[in-house]
This record gives sequence, C-alpha cells and structure tokens, in this order.
Amino acid sequence: MSAVPKKVADRLQTHVSNFQKILRNAKDRDVNESDTVRIVTDILADVLGYDKYSEITSEQAIRGTFCDLAVRVDDQIKFLIEVKAVGIALKENHLRQAVDYAARGGIQWAVLTNGVDWQIHRIRFDRPVTADLICMFNFLDLNPRKIEDQDVLFLLCKEGLNKAAIEEFHQHIQNVNRFILGALVLTDPVLDVLRRELKRLAPDTRVEKDEIKTILRDDVLKREVVEGEPANEASARVRKAAGRPLRTRTPGEKDSEEIPLADQESGRLSTEPPQPGTASGA
Repeated sequence: MSAVPKKVADRLQTHVSNFQKILRNAKDRDVNESDTVRIVTDILADVLGYDKYSEITSEQAIRGTFCDLAVRVDDQIKFLIEVKAVGIALKENHLRQAVDYAARGGIQWAVLTNGVDWQIHRIRFDRPVTADLICMFNFLDLNPRKIEDQDVLFLLCKEGLNKAAIEEFHQHIQNVNRFILGALVLTDPVLDVLRRELKRLAPDTRVEKDEIKTILRDDVLKREVVEGEPANEASARVRKAAGRPLRTRTPGEKDSEEIPLADQESGRLSTEPPQPGTASGA
C-alpha cells in the first residue's frame, strides 16, 4: 500500500484526537443525525483533507433521492457517505440504502458511518447490485501515531484518492483473503507438501492426497471458507492462475535457471540455482 506522506501523517496526529473528544461528547449527549452529519463533514475536511466548501456536498441528488454527503474531486463524485446518528448502530438496512444511492449514480464507493463506526464498501454492479465490505474501523479506537491506523485513514484521505490507495488496498484483499487461502490449501501442490511432511512424521504410514483434502475441508477449514459463492469464486481464480509461472524469465533465460521452491530431500528452502547440467527440482 502507498506510504502515507509526512504532511498527511502530521495532519492525522494533530486532528484525530480532537475529533475523538468531539465524538465521545456527541455520543454522551446522543446527538441527532443532522448534528452527526456536521461532525462527519468536519472530519472529512480537517482529518481527511477535503475542501469543505468545494469538495464536500450535502444532500447530493442521485436520480430523485438524496444521500447525506458526497465527496467530489475534479468535478467527479469519488464516494458517497450515508450518515446515521452517532448513537445508532449501523445495520443492514442502512447499508442497503447507501448501496442503492451509489448504484443509482454509478458510483463505485459508498461509506456508511455514524461518526464512530466507519464502513467502506465497493459496489458491484451485478444483478442484483451488491457491495463488498473493504474496510471497517472505529474512529475512537484509532491511534494516529500508529502506521497501521494511518494507513486505514489514508484510504479515505484526498491524498490517498490521488494515489489510488483504496483501489490498491481492494486489489490486495482480493488476492489475500480467507477464501483465496482456503482454496490454495486444497490445491495439489499444497497437498503434495502436506503429504510429504506427513510421510516424514510417519514413514511407514500411507496417506493419500484425497484423505488429506477431506480432513482439511471437513475438520480444519471453516465451512464458510470452502463453501458458497465467495469460496467458489476464489477456487475459480486459483484454478485459472495454476498454470502461470511464479516469475517471468528474462529473454534467453532457460527453464533450468529457475530456483526451486524447496529441496525435495531436505525440505529446506533452496537459495542457490541448480548446478550446470542438473534439471530444476531434481
């Protein structure tokens, strides 16, 4: 993910703690939605770096309906924000409302918040329209001096938009998530490694890959990781990628110059190329 620029980190460290106090006070007073919208607007300006008067719009009209806030940069709406009162827990029907607004306007990103809890969703323009939860955080729990918390806020910062930080983060979690890892664990290369290591533990015990795969699916991995639409999509992606080389060879480089992932006899990672005349992985 893109590094957070120093000026942004300084801004976060200056303003986040101030708004944490404001939000705690607002929560204690159980302020209404209109007052919460004002606080969120100030967070967008002072913390996230948008111009309050030219880049943050309220009651944005989306095909006859109105969302609470929208961030518009270079005359283009970057994301919509549906705001609920600070004392109201975010619910599924609130998300549907935010997704509906974004879908009507053909807008890729929707944020749902009550000032304290924040959810970032990426819209899928399928039939029906759905949304993927990309990131969620509690503003009161943030420590603006911690790099990981700065990274989270940077997803919504104006500078982050300019660097496509949110798209980069979305791509990362598309590639590194429980469904992808679950699908990878059940592939032949991983099963081969597990079978080899089981043989190392018990040389006289015969174990087949199908037996290992069944145990992993039924007893090790959670059902939600290996069943359902996200799991099926992950499996399809893994199968599609199975034939790709692990790295791109330079022009003229031979197959035998590839470094094997592991020494088949010792199981140790190999850091040296094969000797001349030796086949890779032999």
